[in-house]
Amino acid sequence: MSPLLQVEGLARQYRLPRQRPLGPPQQVQALQGVSFTLEAGRSLGVVGESGSGKSTLARLVMALEAPTAGKVWFEGRDLHALPAGELRRARAGFQMVFQDPFGSLDPRQPVARIVAEPLEAQRIGTPAERRERAGEMLAAVGLRTADLDKYPHEFSGGQRQRIAIARALVTRPQLIVADEPVSALDVSVQAQVLNLMQDLQDRFGLSYLLISHDLAVVDLVCDEVIVLHQGCVVESGPAERLFRSPEHEYTRRLLAAAAGAGPSFHDGGDAPRAAAADRSTSPRESPR
Repeated sequence: MSPLLQVEGLARQYRLPRQRPLGPPQQVQALQGVSFTLEAGRSLGVVGESGSGKSTLARLVMALEAPTAGKVWFEGRDLHALPAGELRRARAGFQMVFQDPFGSLDPRQPVARIVAEPLEAQRIGTPAERRERAGEMLAAVGLRTADLDKYPHEFSGGQRQRIAIARALVTRPQLIVADEPVSALDVSVQAQVLNLMQDLQDRFGLSYLLISHDLAVVDLVCDEVIVLHQGCVVESGPAERLFRSPEHEYTRRLLAAAAGAGPSFHDGGDAPRAAAADRSTSPRESPR
């Protein structure tokens, strides 16, 4: 059986503005030769410092940008080779949760319209059926169906991210790409959203591609990890092995930086994993 998501030799170059009117344009290599697979029901974390290519990878996997080279297969189909209509229909199977719950929700639209928007784009169901599905997804993320007629400004940051997750779930996708889904939230709220994501994965059989600079978050949620440095994969493997016994010097530096003043991972310390455990046992956020 083929994996749910397969990425092979992915590369992305961006052209920079010319420094001189007749001079050659400069280019920056955001990704180079990135390859990995993600099985159904599993979670893959992508870690690296700012500028390592994490968000570029997310955009390419979501087919929001075209790669300079390489391929992205979802359920055996090359996403970047699909005609526009087929790509739109394929998007029902993979959705995205963005970093900023304040900027990713249209403040002029009620929650019912926001959550049901992917169904409308896919031309799925009648307006009444879309509203009913939106209510079901709100309930799944711990909100109330009565919240359908409210607006984003009436919710806290954590509740807004729950709404964003409900929107991602509404087409019943197999894959969710989450780009720094908790980094804009307070630490106490981060734990609640991470717990929710794990519960939803168990309930719906989801796969996650989780982009994060927070190693504790990745360690808590993900089965496998790839480490990006300057657009290249420098290390990959099971989270348990990679965080306990990193092989690449860059990975060891990331882990040591995450541990801060405490003992580093590669010296036998458990600071990032302990931080993740503290988050996972935090009380969940009350919906209202």
